[in-house]
Formats: sequence, structure tokens, C-alpha cells
Amino acid sequence: MDTQRLLLFIGLSFVLLLIWEQWQKANQPPPAPASTPAAMVGEQPPSAPGETASVPVPGDNASVPAVASPIADSPLLQSGQSIQVETDVMSIRLDTRGGDLREVYLKDYPVSVDKPEEPFRLMDDKLPNLFIAHSGLRGSPGKDESEKRLDHSNAVYTVPKTDYTLGAGNNVLKVVMTRALENGLSVIKTYTFTRSSHLIHVDHELRNNSDQPWRGSQYRLLERTQVAEGTATQFVYTYMGAVIYSPEEKYEKVDFADIKEGELRQGRSVTDGWIAMIQHYFLGAWIPNPGESDLFYSRYIPDNVRYQIGMVSTPTVEVQPGQTAVFTSRLYVGPKVQSVLEDIAPGLELTADYGSLTFIAKPLFWLLDQIHNIVQNWGVAIILVTLLIKLAFYKLSETSYRSMANMRKLQPRLQSLKERYGDDKQRLNQAMMDLYKTEKINPLGGCLPILVQIPVFIALYWVLLESVELRQAPFFLWINDLSTPDPYFVLPLIMGVTMFIQQKLNPAPLDPLQAKVMMILPVVFTVFFAFFPSGLVLYWVVNNTLSIAQQWVITKRIEGGAKA
Repeated sequence: MDTQRLLLFIGLSFVLLLIWEQWQKANQPPPAPASTPAAMVGEQPPSAPGETASVPVPGDNASVPAVASPIADSPLLQSGQSIQVETDVMSIRLDTRGGDLREVYLKDYPVSVDKPEEPFRLMDDKLPNLFIAHSGLRGSPGKDESEKRLDHSNAVYTVPKTDYTLGAGNNVLKVVMTRALENGLSVIKTYTFTRSSHLIHVDHELRNNSDQPWRGSQYRLLERTQVAEGTATQFVYTYMGAVIYSPEEKYEKVDFADIKEGELRQGRSVTDGWIAMIQHYFLGAWIPNPGESDLFYSRYIPDNVRYQIGMVSTPTVEVQPGQTAVFTSRLYVGPKVQSVLEDIAPGLELTADYGSLTFIAKPLFWLLDQIHNIVQNWGVAIILVTLLIKLAFYKLSETSYRSMANMRKLQPRLQSLKERYGDDKQRLNQAMMDLYKTEKINPLGGCLPILVQIPVFIALYWVLLESVELRQAPFFLWINDLSTPDPYFVLPLIMGVTMFIQQKLNPAPLDPLQAKVMMILPVVFTVFFAFFPSGLVLYWVVNNTLSIAQQWVITKRIEGGAKA
């Protein structure tokens, strides 16, 4: 019995099955929009929308803005004046309506290798791929009803100009928006951008020039639609949706189905946590100040099928007449570069989602990154990491290959037993077990070593799939992007050939039907791998090649001893 290949095929087939099921789930068409074609997004709705609904905050008179955005009850995004901001790494569009962040282009991450001048667009306020960031202040109910309208959907800020550029001699760029209310309250909203950084500081300064105290909180939320990512790796499923982090529960996914079903609708109190919307390679995340307590919540908006994940600070802050209060927060919009994310907030690097094998995947990525720092080529780094893993499991692999070689040596005698007993499976199995006992061979001797290695292989698989560092990373010759499939299918064909050679080194199944199925498998997997990122295929090619070399040496050694 070819236990090694059987276990490998079971393990990889299981992974592929999960990927295929999740891909089908992720790419199911979302429910049809309730109204409004995409062309109408951005037009002005009626100027006096109704009050937004809210979710009570436990133990406080404040409330969570269930919408708390410039969307209100209309399917159209309200827009005011656009503010264009250019830094060295981002091109951003803000809007005076709500002071929201509406559009983000990442200048250092092109759309594709073929379009190096076109930056990747992470955020947009237009359908179908709507993804925006809201923030503001929300007053608690009081005698003065204008307090409650601090975060009203008609809130409009004023700015001294509409174009901002980070100058060559400057490291910081500030965009200041102001909003004054008739009752003596005013809000100054400041975006602070830093050179070479995708982290944005967002401050709200409340000035109370009225004769009454003001009580309230700040809210922040991310909103997006569910769309299939148009990437070359879309055949391979990666998670798109909301995530939250708390010191108690750590990293949690709140997918679009959870939001639609009301997950977090009633809120969850969290201290030192954060919220994010993530997708393959990139994310947007709101990170409050250390020590801040917030109520996390989510909301599903049927109009144009939108999903929100948000937070509101607790407890409320009281600002006396003549006083000023500053509410601060941070917004990260950019790539999942783990070394950067782990310095911003605890657990933020987990958005590079390696799944349940993160505890194995993170050390593997560290090793891959360290080798890349030396060789300066991610393809070469993949080859060297695969070699190191193979060396680490050399003895385990040797046990498996030795078992396979001994089984291969018995193949003629097993075939003779099959011919002797024909269809009498009971007597055939008994005779085979007696033969194994006489020759002191365990037919399952290769199982444990392979079972130990499979989690490492799967963890490395997710490292190569999820790490943004491999996005558009060249290898050599025609492979100029390790995150996309081989355009000429050379690596998948080589991988198929290595699988075929491995089968020839293993004992053939006694059942003719099984033997035919095993012969077809290299073709099937070659077709599968034709759609996989080149980095993943490169790993399997190198791993198979090293396995062939080790297995060939052991097989020849054992067969040579038998002849002697």
C-alpha cells in the first residue's frame, strides 16, 4: 500500500476541497441591490434625512450610531466638497460631508506588474466595490437637541483649501476641517499624514462655547460592500470581511453573513481592541488609543447590500462650558506588512490571516523573511526555506521512504499472492499480513512521519498565499509575479512530472483500478496548480524534487542490499 502518496493526496486534497468550497461560497453573487444603479452614487439626496437608529450602550445614556454615517436612510452617498491629499505613498480623497475618508490609492502597490503606473485602489465610495471610513462625535441626549446632531448625516465641514500635498522637505501633512453649530459648539477635525506611512491620525477637538455642558463620545466605523476580488489568485479563496480584536478573545472574524444575521448588533464592550475590514493583502483598521474602552457593533444595510463594523468610545465625556476636549484615534489603510502592523497595535499583524496554523506559519514567515533579506529574491528564499524544512524532517522522511522501499521490494511477492488467491480478499489479506510479519515490515510505517509534516506544509502554503511581500515579487525569466499563476504553465507542468516520477518510485497498487487512478492524479493536480500562484507551485516543485532525490537514494540502497 502506498501510504506516503495516499496520505499526501489526502492532505492536499482536503486543503483543495476546503479552498474550493470557500471559493464557491465567497463568489456567490450577493443579493440584488434594492435600488439605485452605481451611476447615481455620489448624488445629493434630500437635505434633511431623518434621525438615525441607535443601539443602547450598557450602563450609559450614550448610544451607538447604528448608521452614524452620511448614508442615513437613503441608498445614495451624500457628498460635499472633495479634498484631495497626496503623500509619498498614498493618494486620498476626503469629503467635507461628515469629513469622511472616501478614496485611497496605494502608490507603492501597483494594480499589476503590467500596469506599474496605476496604483491599487483600496477604498472607494462608488459601487460595486464600496469601502469607506467614517468617524465623528455623538452627543448624549440632553435638553439641547443640537447636541444629538453633532454626527447628523448632514454634517458639513469647511476647509481652507481642497488640495494638499506632502512637500519634499516635510514629514507631516495636516488637513484641518472645522464645523460650528449655532448653539456655541464647534468641532475641529484633523487628519495627520506622515511620510512613508499608511497610518493616519484622526483627531476631533470639541470646543464648548455654550452655557451648557456637553456629554458625548466619538465613533468610528468601516463600511463596505461584498464583492469578489478581481485578482489573478481568485481561484484560491482568501477571507474578505470584518475582524475584531480584544485582549480576551484575541482575533475574531465577523464575516458578512454574521453581520447580516445580527452578530455584534447589540454591541460588545472592549478595552484595548481594534476593528478592521480586511481582504487579500490589504486592510483598513480603526485603532483607538491604548487603554480606551469602546463598544464594538455591526450593522447590515440592505440598500446596495452594505456592511458596517464600528466602535463608540465609553464612557461618555463631559465638556463644561468654556472647555475643550480632544478625541483621538488612528486609521490604518494599507498592506498587511506584519513588521509594520505589530508595531501599531497588539494582534494587528494577525490580519495576515494564516488560519488555525498561525503558530506554525509565523515562524515560517520569519524564516522566509530573514532569508529574503540576505538573498533579495523571494523565489530563491522559497527554495531555501523548502530545503531547510526538508532537512529538518530528513529522518522522518527517511523512515517513510524506507518503508516505501521495503514495500516496493515485496511487490513481486504481493502480486504472486494476489494471483494465487484471486477474489478471495479475506485469505489474500491474511496472507499479506503474514508476509509483512515474516519480513518485519509495517505497511503503515510511513504514516506518522507524513502526518507530522502535513501541518508544516499547510502552514507554509498559507504563508505563501497570504503574505503581501510576495505580491508582484519577481523570481526569474518569465516569472515576474510570484503571487499570480505561471503565464506559460511551466512550473505546473514540472510539478506534474515530479509527481509522476514519485509514483514510479513507489510500489504500485495491486488493484488495477487504483493504479489507473493514481496515474491520473498527476494530470488532475497539474490542472489545479495551473491556477495557483507561482510561489506556491515553486514550493511544491522544489519539495517534490528533493523528495525524489532522497527517495531514489534510499530505494536504490535497499534494492541493492536485496540483490546482494
